[in-house]
Amino acid sequence: MVLTTSTMLPLGTPLPAAAMQAGLRPVTGGPFDSAALLGRPVLVLFLCPHCPFVKHVEGEVTRLQNDLGGQANMIGVCSNSTVSHPQDGPAGMAAQAQACGWTFPYLQDPEQNVARAFQAACTPDPFLFDAEHRLAYRGQLDGSRPGDGIACNGRDLRVALAALLEGRPVPEPQRPAIGCNIKWHDS
Repeated sequence: MVLTTSTMLPLGTPLPAAAMQAGLRPVTGGPFDSAALLGRPVLVLFLCPHCPFVKHVEGEVTRLQNDLGGQANMIGVCSNSTVSHPQDGPAGMAAQAQACGWTFPYLQDPEQNVARAFQAACTPDPFLFDAEHRLAYRGQLDGSRPGDGIACNGRDLRVALAALLEGRPVPEPQRPAIGCNIKWHDS
């Protein structure tokens, strides 16, 4: 495990819908169509089955899914190399989604083009786009980490979501996500 922080993609960056449409394979949640995302906020979470940081937030990701109630699109993406980490392939992703009760699309990024388009660096790595699909928040779910004794409640991301859904500016500062590095094919 290499502890890695998110790159903090510039706010206002457009959602890379073309990369998502061309590069993702659905594992759960049915066929993926980026056109279905239009007109609503989009939360993209870079996840994977093996990462202890993702395991730490799985319950909160499930609560977020349930609490959003269709107010925003939620998508999980796994970009890890299955050469070095076969457990992060479709079978592991499907098992994780089933165990967690995730119904949002959980998509494999086998060529890692989507992770590159987002400049994703770690798992978990959340990106929240507004209804016009401009980046409004990127960073940590909250300040908890595996083993620190602090319960994961998604506070930072929830504050950003609430502001966005209420038409208010997303508060600053936004703190980088911290997790395992994405397992690139060439590393």
